[in-house]
Amino acid sequence: MLNHSERVRILISCEDKPGIVAAVSQTLFQNGGNIVQSDQHTTDPVGGMFFMRIEADIADFEEKREKIYGDFQELARKFNIHWRMEQASRKKRAAIFVSKEDHCLLELLWQQKAGHLDAEFVVIISNHPDLQEIAKEMNIPFYHLPVKAENKKEIEAEQIKLINKYKADCLILARYMQILTPEFTKTFPNQIINIHHSFLPAFVGANPYARAYERGVKLIGATAHYVTDELDEGPIIEQDVQRVNHRDQLDDLKKIGKYIERTVLARAVKWHIEDRVLTYGNKTIVFS
Repeated sequence: MLNHSERVRILISCEDKPGIVAAVSQTLFQNGGNIVQSDQHTTDPVGGMFFMRIEADIADFEEKREKIYGDFQELARKFNIHWRMEQASRKKRAAIFVSKEDHCLLELLWQQKAGHLDAEFVVIISNHPDLQEIAKEMNIPFYHLPVKAENKKEIEAEQIKLINKYKADCLILARYMQILTPEFTKTFPNQIINIHHSFLPAFVGANPYARAYERGVKLIGATAHYVTDELDEGPIIEQDVQRVNHRDQLDDLKKIGKYIERTVLARAVKWHIEDRVLTYGNKTIVFS
């Protein structure tokens, strides 16, 4: 009888010290694990932080799960490790937040259909009804929850109920043009991915293309980042830029920017759902 092999991803962060890689490798070996990919990074050769991502195939993982988790908990105590283990076969469940713009949503849906995003889009939530037909065509539940200043907390409470109902692992703000409250962002740390239509830290906040045009920039860009309490200040996952010139008007910048936005967001979501991102302070380590 053939053993069933399960692919797992292990993310580790801790203060750098000798013996960590050997201990992790030995623990996997003792549990029938075969390492198929390993990446690591140290922030400083002396006294820095150590980050590691491993993909391993483990025979009869479900039968060994309790022991494997116990062994890694022992490693965590010994080396003061922060760690998590994810099964590659378990697709991340994502909730998508949108407003009126459709380009980022369509890119995510296309990437998933093409097999480039191994995620399940379980619900689409919007403060406008404009994109409901797209959700209907893709057979994804759509909820129109109009947001105003006076009802923001009540609407966010409804949004949290929906996220829990559909058991979403992450939230994707695909040009959702609302500022989330600190109470909401704290509920989902390092789980909310936003696309900002600017190469941060330039042009934080509203109307970045108009401000870029007024400033006469020669490069425009987009930034995908985790959402924190501070507007557009969360850990950056991915960025990209494209050159523009004096002939480009504001509408041209917006058209060029849409392409950058959708590709940058799709890459960031891909890396997140593949467990390639570790946060450290307000920075990320991305094992891409």
